[in-house]
Amino acid sequence: MGEKVVSSGFDLSDRQWQRAKLRDCMRALHRLLDEKRFDRPQNLMGLEIELNLAGSDGMPRMMNAQVLERIASQDFQTELGQCNLEVNIVPHRLSGRVLDQLAEELRTGLAYADRKAREVSSQIVMIGILPTLVADDLGSSNLSCDERYKMLNEQMLAARGEDFVIDVEGVERFVYSSGSIAPEAACTSVQLHLQVTPARFAAVWNAAQAVAAVQIAVGANSPFIFGHEVWRESRPPLFLQSTDFRQPEFASQGMRPRTWFGERWISRPAELFEENLRYFPPLLRTDQEEEPLRVLDEGGVPQLYELTLHNGTVYRWNRPVYGVADGVPHLRVENRVLPAGPTVTDVIANVAFYYGLVRALVEEPRPVWSRMPFEAAAENFDAACRDGIDAVLRWPRSGRFPSLPRVPAVRLVRDELLPLAAAGLDAWGVEPADRDRYLGVIEERCRLRANGASWQAATYHQARDAGMDREAALAAMTRRYCALARTEEPVHTWPVGFSD
Repeated sequence: MGEKVVSSGFDLSDRQWQRAKLRDCMRALHRLLDEKRFDRPQNLMGLEIELNLAGSDGMPRMMNAQVLERIASQDFQTELGQCNLEVNIVPHRLSGRVLDQLAEELRTGLAYADRKAREVSSQIVMIGILPTLVADDLGSSNLSCDERYKMLNEQMLAARGEDFVIDVEGVERFVYSSGSIAPEAACTSVQLHLQVTPARFAAVWNAAQAVAAVQIAVGANSPFIFGHEVWRESRPPLFLQSTDFRQPEFASQGMRPRTWFGERWISRPAELFEENLRYFPPLLRTDQEEEPLRVLDEGGVPQLYELTLHNGTVYRWNRPVYGVADGVPHLRVENRVLPAGPTVTDVIANVAFYYGLVRALVEEPRPVWSRMPFEAAAENFDAACRDGIDAVLRWPRSGRFPSLPRVPAVRLVRDELLPLAAAGLDAWGVEPADRDRYLGVIEERCRLRANGASWQAATYHQARDAGMDREAALAAMTRRYCALARTEEPVHTWPVGFSD
């Protein structure tokens, strides 16, 4: 979504032009795959984190332009809402002390950004959904001042033809109608990139889909939507509904939403790009002029601008990415499952668990996706979002007569998946001390049944039991969260409530 977009809306000829351009991009992608033009394995990973801005009172601050001006670094960029930023960490090779290196770079960068934010009475908060956000904080006027966000909002609203309806029922029910996609800005995530060869792409994507539920279960950090306690990880339903361009009649007929878990395992990398073209109309077009087939005929490597822009408007939880670096094309799997925060230590623990587990599952002789229906992975994802650390998931049992029993997520992670993640990190060549430190954080969350979502909910209820009203309790909990996050102690060690 980083490309410049044409600032006028689509007319009939624009739609036809865009579809023709996307078909040319797909033909070029197939040729690149057939000609084996992609980069060789480099074990490269990347990391992006979306951030919130809040004041010392815990309330949201709509001032990313002012904060970014003071940060003055290309590592920090706008996000959809004026209360959001995004920080990008340069790609790293998955080996050695990479986990501690990532942690140090993140701490340094976030501390600098926080100092700059405080110059304008704000602070950086890593959290899935800022609990003090209310629906009125996120309307069209609160979108970041960037043409692509304005155009995306206009096109999605035009496609839907009526307000977006948010209706999520959990501990409480939250119902709201929005005349824009701005509520999506409440959702801030960690995005994990893994560069893969075409031959391994399908296996990595399938593995990432299979483990999405356990990522959510151990890493949930978004129990509130606009002041209402709903699911333990409320980002997925909020994101889905705030970008759902389908009219209700089309949704009831089975039309796919743009925020999508998917519906099947894959066997080749082009399948996901093909689905994105088949199921989702283009919303934006770039100002880049490229004839990808001609570029290939002349011996060059096309950027596939239109394809990558379109791909960026389909919000898969594991997204396929095409990129070009130093004139060589590559493929990545972008994992978008995790919420931001609570601390850098927690983020890196989630990173270690994901990369280790995916590597181990890809190399199993009987991969998990061959033993589990895709529908079970999707059901697991919803269960983990609803129940977080207390989720019960379906997972295949190995043996002569395999089955798909239900097992508590914490037991599945401690007994089976953490040893796999450790083996996977060993296969990457990660330093054993770093492996044990960060996977130990995941193990302790499971042992204590504690993560960011459980801490937020428990502390909020303690404040309500002490007599605070909803707004005051949410603000007090958010301030306490910010104070404890600055200690850099992982969330499972945080005391519930307001005393140390």
